[in-house]
Amino acid sequence: MRIEWLDAAIDDLQRLRVFIQPHNTDAAHRAFRLIKSAVTAVGSNPRMGKPVEDLPDFHDLIVPFGASGYVIRYRIQGDTVFIIAVKHCKEAGFSGQTPSLWVVKEPEEIEYGRL
Repeated sequence: MRIEWLDAAIDDLQRLRVFIQPHNTDAAHRAFRLIKSAVTAVGSNPRMGKPVEDLPDFHDLIVPFGASGYVIRYRIQGDTVFIIAVKHCKEAGFSGQTPSLWVVKEPEEIEYGRL
């Protein structure tokens, strides 16, 4: 499937990176790579995220990172996956343990760079 990032989702990703970078540059790079890897996985298996209640064709994919993680909200429309938003789990209202079906593990190595 094709992947399209909405401008708001790209802004979210940049905002998250800017928030982490002053505290830990390496963590900012790893988080970016992990999120990008998760989105790539969604392109291969678009139904891997948890369906969003009351929003048909919307899914949330929880991506663990450190003590918490990130939530990628996306919508499947035809042959395209639209990345709607990327939020930190705490700001998205997610907490506690996440079912392993909804998670993506950190890749060993993925090229870092702009979307």
